[in-house]
Amino acid sequence: MSPLLIFILALLFISGVGLIIFILLHSGKGTGISEMIAGSVYSSQTGTSIVEKNLDRITIAFAIIFLLSLIALMIFYPDGQIRPS
Repeated sequence: MSPLLIFILALLFISGVGLIIFILLHSGKGTGISEMIAGSVYSSQTGTSIVEKNLDRITIAFAIIFLLSLIALMIFYPDGQIRPS
């Protein structure tokens, strides 16, 4: 496998796992993992909104990286087959 393919696949895997983790950290309607963490760390409402904004930014960044790595795979390997070099 070429180093480019290894890099793109690693980027795809890391961004996919990060995306799953940060989506699960988002709170729904007052319940969720982030609510438990933020509730114990921040007692005011402003602290929780800052945590949610940061979670949103990180989740969007992982989603963009995930999509860009998928597009890169489609461009560099359009037929879906990886030929040995």
